[in-house]
Amino acid sequence: MSYDRRKFLGLSAKLMLASSALSVAPNVIATSNSTIKAIAFDAFPIFDPRPIFGLVKKLYPDKAKEFSVLWRTRIFEYTWLLTSAGQYQDFWTCIDDALVYTATTLKVNLTTTNRKKLMNAFLSVKAFPDVKPVLSELKASGIKLAFLSNMTEEMLNSGIKNSGLEGYFDHVLSTDRIKTFKPDPKAYQMAVDAFELQRSEITFAAFASWDAVGAKWFGYPTFWVNRLKFPAENLGFAADGSGTTLSELAHFVKN
Repeated sequence: MSYDRRKFLGLSAKLMLASSALSVAPNVIATSNSTIKAIAFDAFPIFDPRPIFGLVKKLYPDKAKEFSVLWRTRIFEYTWLLTSAGQYQDFWTCIDDALVYTATTLKVNLTTTNRKKLMNAFLSVKAFPDVKPVLSELKASGIKLAFLSNMTEEMLNSGIKNSGLEGYFDHVLSTDRIKTFKPDPKAYQMAVDAFELQRSEITFAAFASWDAVGAKWFGYPTFWVNRLKFPAENLGFAADGSGTTLSELAHFVKN
């Protein structure tokens, strides 16, 4: 039987929204004339993931594309499944479990050395070239900044250090703190609580289209930083703005 990722995402999101209804306030629809005071970023509008999958190509050249797609997809399928079932494991564990599954499925030799190299690649990520100038511009204009990511704090802090971004972010929010993953509304609520602002005052900057949908469901003004030019999810919701660079995000926030 073929696996329909889109149906899985829709079902998982509905289950998480229902289970969180008692603990999170009802959705507030973001309005276009809201004054944006803060931005909550997913990790990958900031950090460039391409070297991770470049390493896959180096280690497994004959199956690089298939390996990368399956590994990336399975990571997030695991987060959605675990969250829906209330069986939390942190993001690092999900990455590792998905890696083993991928190697087993594709019948490639995942040596201890290769496994360590691929996992440690997530601790070696660096920012895209446009990140620091735009973050400096946003900070200078009085916009508060935070990460709001499924990554563990160790992973986020490693990326910040690798990229020389110390001092740019007012908050580094890992969903590991509350033992859940996006698109659980409790995960998006973290930025509201940290900034002490209304949802309509916080733009969420998503890397993945499903994350943009989740943030929009929650009620954030949402910008999809679609750096890799992926297609949008067909779930009946769209981000308020989209572009391929942080400069476009800055324009969205200021206008």
